[in-house]
Amino acid sequence: MDKKAILVVSFGTSHKETRIKTIEQIEQDIGRAYPDFRIYRAFTSRLIINILKERDGLAVMNVKEAMERMHREGIKEVIVQPTHILNGIENENMLEEVHNCVNLFRSVKIGKPLLTSLEDFHKVITNLLNELPPLQENEAVIFMGHGTVRYSNACYMALEYMFRDYGYEDIYVATVQAYPALENVIKQLRKKNYKKLILLPFMIVSGEHALNDMWGEDKDSWKTVLEKEGYGVRCSLKGLGEYKSIRNIFIEHIEATG
Repeated sequence: MDKKAILVVSFGTSHKETRIKTIEQIEQDIGRAYPDFRIYRAFTSRLIINILKERDGLAVMNVKEAMERMHREGIKEVIVQPTHILNGIENENMLEEVHNCVNLFRSVKIGKPLLTSLEDFHKVITNLLNELPPLQENEAVIFMGHGTVRYSNACYMALEYMFRDYGYEDIYVATVQAYPALENVIKQLRKKNYKKLILLPFMIVSGEHALNDMWGEDKDSWKTVLEKEGYGVRCSLKGLGEYKSIRNIFIEHIEATG
């Protein structure tokens, strides 16, 4: 019987607690959905791979290493499923490394990132709306995305637009490293009579960005900046990977590879 495998590719995180709740949970869900496949892990962040190795003695392969290991272990058919939010730099790098190794296998199929099709947006939005805590009077939600310099960064604006189209005027999306930034969202907040805000990570894991850039005590953290603006701020540090409904979308993307 030919050996088949699914390589789950994540950016990675150096925070064990959120890794268990998100990345490992995604991998376990995929393993339960595909019991005839071996599940492999790869991270795209070399920095995180190095931190985990030096600090924790935990060895995590990069994509090239994982592809070569699967080949050595006799895998013939591979499905590569990223846990990336969109087709940004990390996903592009993953695709390049996978394509460089396709000749090692009889079949290599690649699943899509979380936000790829219009149906993906619909599912993500409806699932998140079911998970949101009840809003208090004069309260708004801000999702923190990572952002990318690639064209796919437009996904964040489309996401907020769709929230509006679905009738949710009090949900905003900002990014850490691209547009819209927090300052752009603050301009919109000032036009309303908001008194309180909820901050939530729009990231698979609740790692460095959520813990420090969003909810840290530094003067530049979103929490600090928004409190100086006069808002009462609360947060959820739940990464998207903790929601089963979101994890299911990755499984659907694997199914879509045919």
